[in-house]
Amino acid sequence: MAFDLQEIAELAADLLGAPATLEDRDFHLVAYAAHGDTIDPVRMDSILHRRATEAVRTRFERHGIARATGPVRIPADASLGQLARLCLPARWNNVTYGYLWLLDDQERITAAQAKQAMPLCERAGLLMARQARERDDLGYKVADLLSTQPDVRAQAANELAEADLGTPLAVAVLRTQTPEPLNPWLLPHSVLTTVWQGDHILVLPAASPRPAVDRARRLLEERNTPVQAGLHSPCPTLDHVHESWLRARVAARTAAPGEIRDWTSLGVLRLLRYAGDASLTQATRTPGIDRLLDHPDLTETACTYLDLAGNVQQTAKTLNIHRQTLYHRLRRIEELTDLPLTDGQSRLTLHLALTLTPHLDQDSRQAGARSR
Repeated sequence: MAFDLQEIAELAADLLGAPATLEDRDFHLVAYAAHGDTIDPVRMDSILHRRATEAVRTRFERHGIARATGPVRIPADASLGQLARLCLPARWNNVTYGYLWLLDDQERITAAQAKQAMPLCERAGLLMARQARERDDLGYKVADLLSTQPDVRAQAANELAEADLGTPLAVAVLRTQTPEPLNPWLLPHSVLTTVWQGDHILVLPAASPRPAVDRARRLLEERNTPVQAGLHSPCPTLDHVHESWLRARVAARTAAPGEIRDWTSLGVLRLLRYAGDASLTQATRTPGIDRLLDHPDLTETACTYLDLAGNVQQTAKTLNIHRQTLYHRLRRIEELTDLPLTDGQSRLTLHLALTLTPHLDQDSRQAGARSR
């Protein structure tokens, strides 16, 4: 009979007469089973937060569990309220995929009993290895959906259709400084993830994507790296994932660190999807606007004034300046840009340039400026 991971944890708890916790090799909770009411802070944290802390991981790994092929005893630590426990590595093909933990403060589990449980751990290792391979394979196919080659995208869509992901979908892009893949076991089973062009890409059901995207963002932030996240939905079919990715990438590009920005909220910033940075610079910037950008205080004033639809009172209040000071700055802005702020087209030109400029690549800005 084939058991799933939850059943393995329950069988181990019954066989060895102790509370059991099954975690992957990164100390993320996979399954657990109660046996009596014995508990300690380590077990409680693992169950409540679905993972052990880095301090616990470091402490336990000092006992050589990552390389162990058999049971390892972890002593109690009264100062931390930590009970003694037995660690049975879950291995397959000489690779450790996880750990089966059993609270055993009185060392009641004998070596013979632990040996009896090792086949269960081997089965857990096999299942973990298989799940890792399956999720990795799907991740590779997701990456193929983002290919520039239409035939590669079409083949990946056909293959992923067999996975029955359902539609519509959502596509998220998480931009970080650390391209190491996310552990897929930490995300809902319906979420597929890959790393593409240095970004983390998620493909998931469109019904309620934000909780999963926020979960992925927080996991990445645990690596002490800022995260800019962009989201596009709905994505009607797998054939549309490529376009959704391009839109989500723009949303991520314009997001602040820690923010999840939706494509629908971008407004005119959607232009970043349809034209290169140098082209946008050439189309929107003028020598006068370049002169304005050399004055940060005046640039901020212009942005605030235009964002507030030319409301002088609100602009002065937002900038915390006197109204006469604002009038003086507005005249100076007109002199620098050669754009009268009483003219709608001039205001549109200036507003568009100031809105796009912070999101344009510096090299492209300079190339666009040289070509004008």
